[in-house]
Amino acid sequence: MLNIVLFGPPGAGKGTQSAHLIDSHQLIHLSTGDLFRKHIGENTELGALAKSYMDQGNLVPDEVVIGMVEDKISHHLDAKGFVFDGFPRTVAQAEALDIMLESHKLAISGMVALAVPEEELKQRIRERGKTSGRVDDQNDEKISNRIRVYNEETAPVAHYYRDANKYNEVNGVGSIEEIYRSIEEAIGQF
Repeated sequence: MLNIVLFGPPGAGKGTQSAHLIDSHQLIHLSTGDLFRKHIGENTELGALAKSYMDQGNLVPDEVVIGMVEDKISHHLDAKGFVFDGFPRTVAQAEALDIMLESHKLAISGMVALAVPEEELKQRIRERGKTSGRVDDQNDEKISNRIRVYNEETAPVAHYYRDANKYNEVNGVGSIEEIYRSIEEAIGQF
């Protein structure tokens, strides 16, 4: 089973490259944003719990996020694998993910980290903002803050996978096809 953590800052191209990985390898896409929307929309117990935190402007606790991830995985144990898009966001989530996967006799195959210079990220996000409708994709201050938060809170997850010999960095600048070829080369090293 191929279980990939696709990693990188906002604007690195995770969503675009996830779509290619899903098609090429018949993987199940696992995005916490999608899971939040699904559980809240279906008014599940986990969704109601997540919403209660979000409505107060608080982060959803790791246990709730992991619960949603486990729910998705447990419904697809016969899958060829998963691509984790934008998750885990913290070392605590990465550790909890490993424990949860191990309980299903699964493991992360590796992390592919998209490396993109900060100015390129900002430009991509602004371009995306022209069509996304997301207010935070159109405001330079908010874009800079999102990148800062990523660098401070999420980037350490890369060290976790590096220490586990599961880290592969890929140049995230170039054509979509060039970047995807580099991702496939990295996957070949898992």
